[in-house]
Amino acid sequence: MTDLPLRRIAHLDMDAFYASVELLRYPQLKGLPVVIGGGRRKADEDLMLGDTSRALHEIPVAEFPLLRDYTGRGVITTATYAARQFGVGSAMGLMKAAQLCPQAVLLPVDFAQYRHYSQRFKAIITDIAPVMENRGVDEVYIDFTEVPGGQREGGRVLARLIQKAIFEDTGLTCSVGVAPNKLLAKMASEFNKPKGISVVMDEDLQSAIWPLACRKINGIGPKADARLQALGIHTIGQLAAAEPALLAQHFGPRTSAWLHAAAHGRDNSAVHTSSEPVSMSRETTFDRDLHAVRDRAALGAVFTRLCEQVAADLQRKGYMGRTIGVKLRFADFRIATRDHTIGAYTDQATTIRQAAGQALKRAPLDQRLRLLGVRVGGLLPAAEAVALAAGTRTAGSAATQDEHNSDAAQQAPLFSDI
Repeated sequence: MTDLPLRRIAHLDMDAFYASVELLRYPQLKGLPVVIGGGRRKADEDLMLGDTSRALHEIPVAEFPLLRDYTGRGVITTATYAARQFGVGSAMGLMKAAQLCPQAVLLPVDFAQYRHYSQRFKAIITDIAPVMENRGVDEVYIDFTEVPGGQREGGRVLARLIQKAIFEDTGLTCSVGVAPNKLLAKMASEFNKPKGISVVMDEDLQSAIWPLACRKINGIGPKADARLQALGIHTIGQLAAAEPALLAQHFGPRTSAWLHAAAHGRDNSAVHTSSEPVSMSRETTFDRDLHAVRDRAALGAVFTRLCEQVAADLQRKGYMGRTIGVKLRFADFRIATRDHTIGAYTDQATTIRQAAGQALKRAPLDQRLRLLGVRVGGLLPAAEAVALAAGTRTAGSAATQDEHNSDAAQQAPLFSDI
């Protein structure tokens, strides 16, 4: 009887993906602070279309829009490493970033281009290692365990091969962490960015993982981290040494058990070659702060449009959901979210609008808003949701309920009346 191969799981994260794609088009910006954020503006149109006799790589650096000249709303999607040295980072407001790095070049987001390169690098990976879990446009998990070369040097040889293949085909770089499981692999991929490969073995847990901050564990957010720090737990090693009873007292039995296992590097989750979306959402940032009462018509129209867009996304992708949520960001950047769960799965805009209105009733609306979002969670494939509904009610009662939902949604009040 032969021993089973060591489990080797990789987390591959593209380096500053959006910005790197843009540098393929504008190699003259390499080494400069570059920020990607917001939609295409007139300055961008003038830059790209103003002189059709020259290629994009021939545009002089001096002609690119700068962050210091930006006015309005919008947040950073990503930034080059040169820009990050000034404290600029993803999700930061563009106006705040302009104070930190006014000399940065500002480019608009081009999702079509990013999706194109995302598909290309993932196709390269699956040609080499077919068991890959898609985790977004710029990161994946890969099971190296049974792949030729996946055990050599703990997985470093295969990681190097994938890095090389992606760079030769796309010109893009990535960082890879290889470990016994997904939890440790994700942490490892951050060790040597950019272009790095980090290998973690079981025996490296104390030296490589335990000194890290608890926030490095995927799943520990700012609120949980603050509660851990209040208990004097700052590092993963301290979390591993914490008494299980203490964790259970403050986090409950289920979460405390997960925290204890994660701190000890234990994670048995599989690499899924296909994954179902957990939720779908749409949101918009306003050009100016809007008030729930004084701007009722504008907010009502935006609210309805977001519900229609989420419904269209659900229908196009073949899903239905029953937990409807709203997201509000106020003028002072505080965020409030509220959810409302309905009795039946839906992909209809009117039903989503009604349920979102119910969620909104429980949200504070006394301050001006800078962002509004609508989310549908608890998703099931539409065919499963319909079959589930058919099994729990008769066709006649279903029709009656649908008519009720439709009528109620049509009578849903405007934003300011909710």
